Amino acid sequence: MTFIQVAKKSDVAVGSKKLVKVGDTKVLLFHLSDGFHATEPRCSHMKISLEKGPILDDCQVQCPLHRARFDIRTGEVSQWACFPPGIQLLNVIRSEKALQTYPVKIDGDKVLVQV
Repeated sequence: MTFIQVAKKSDVAVGSKKLVKVGDTKVLLFHLSDGFHATEPRCSHMKISLEKGPILDDCQVQCPLHRARFDIRTGEVSQWACFPPGIQLLNVIRSEKALQTYPVKIDGDKVLVQV
C-alpha cells in the first residue's frame, strides 16, 4: 500500500478537519495540535457523516446526530450514542464499534494518507 497526497498542510488549519479522497476511499482528515490524523468519515453507529461533528478536547470527534464520541487518534469509542433519551435502546442492536483509522505521513508541506 502506498501513501497518497490528499492535501497540503496549509489546507487544514489546526483544530479543523477536511473530507478527502484517497483513491476511491473517502477519509476524514483532522489537524490536531499533535499533528494530522485520518479516520473513516461516518459514525460507526448509524453511518452519519462526521464532517459537521465538532472536535472536542482537541482529540475527539462527536457525531452531530446521536452524540457518539470517538478518539480521533485511535478511532476508539469515548462515549457511545446517548442522544436523544431512549437511543440507548437501539444500542442493544448497534453495539460499540471503533472508527477505522488510516496512517498519515507528512513530507514537507504534503499530507499523505494510506488506505
